[in-house]
Amino acid sequence: MLILVVNCGSSSCKYQLFDIEVRPPKEVEPQKSLAKGTIERIGGRNSGCKDHYQAIKLISNKLPSSKIKGIGHRVVHGGEKFKAAVVIKKDVLKSIERASELAPLHNPPSLAGIKACKKYFPGIPQVACFDTAFHQSMPAHAYIYGIPFRFYRKYKIRRYGFHGTSHRFVANEASRKLKRPLGKLKIITAHLGNGCSMTAVLRGKPIDTTMGFTPLEGLLMGTRGGDLDPAIVTFLMEKEKLTTSEINEILNKKSGLLGISGVSNDMRDILVKMKKGNARAGLAFRIFVYRIKKYIGAYHAIMGGLDAVVFTGGIGENLPGLKQMLSRDLRGALGSKTKFLIIPTNEELLIAEDTYRLIT
Repeated sequence: MLILVVNCGSSSCKYQLFDIEVRPPKEVEPQKSLAKGTIERIGGRNSGCKDHYQAIKLISNKLPSSKIKGIGHRVVHGGEKFKAAVVIKKDVLKSIERASELAPLHNPPSLAGIKACKKYFPGIPQVACFDTAFHQSMPAHAYIYGIPFRFYRKYKIRRYGFHGTSHRFVANEASRKLKRPLGKLKIITAHLGNGCSMTAVLRGKPIDTTMGFTPLEGLLMGTRGGDLDPAIVTFLMEKEKLTTSEINEILNKKSGLLGISGVSNDMRDILVKMKKGNARAGLAFRIFVYRIKKYIGAYHAIMGGLDAVVFTGGIGENLPGLKQMLSRDLRGALGSKTKFLIIPTNEELLIAEDTYRLIT
């Protein structure tokens, strides 16, 4: 069965077409991908694609539209309502729109992509797969912040977590590689790319994750600083006479590896400069590794043990020295039975499988 997966970003639209069946529980090899691509710079001055509707139209012209039986969409934020993927109906669309307040850069493009697919792939059922859904099993003591409780009730300010589809995929693959049921494992999954997050997965259920109300919290990332004393924000705003949009720009686009190193947000560039003796690049790398170590220790403690640490994402998959370093440095604390694994993520495949399952 042909399943199309669509991932609409603020100025891009990625797609992948799968010929898919339900995988046997022990199967490791991915399903067959027939086509994939990315339309970038949507809405840009020199772009040939003015909006997401036109992007979806271009995609529909490239693919055997009449043979596609389902469309799965990556949606960043589902709020508290969605704990799993769902078939998209009117009420789902309204919920995604309401959650746009929590993800103003991500949910509106997803909505546009969904509506465009309804126009250019008429009659084909669509499914929404939420980045936040996997983390909805977290207990309240892990997701409630230490601010007046009325703000949670009024504005739903809480830890949501992100990269959920990636964390779920690699947790399942780790279970296959270890040849043990996921329901009997204690795993830490680390999605390390330009955006970075870690999740404690206890017997198949996430019980904590590093990203919070937004993707700013937690690990050091490409351009995001991660954990931060909130008083720094108001202090800087006062001293530098910054507006809310200006401080938001600093926190989201000028911090992290880029802000500390002054070199780049790309780990490859950081490593090159570090080897040449650049002190700030070396400092950025050490902070990056230190945060990962700290969260591994914390999650090891709350789960009461650890079977495996799984690395994925651009950095996690392509920097094997990181796995070796952490394995060596943490061996004494974690014990010799803890496995360190590198597993390439495949969020699109998981979305395709969710879509197949729901529409059949």
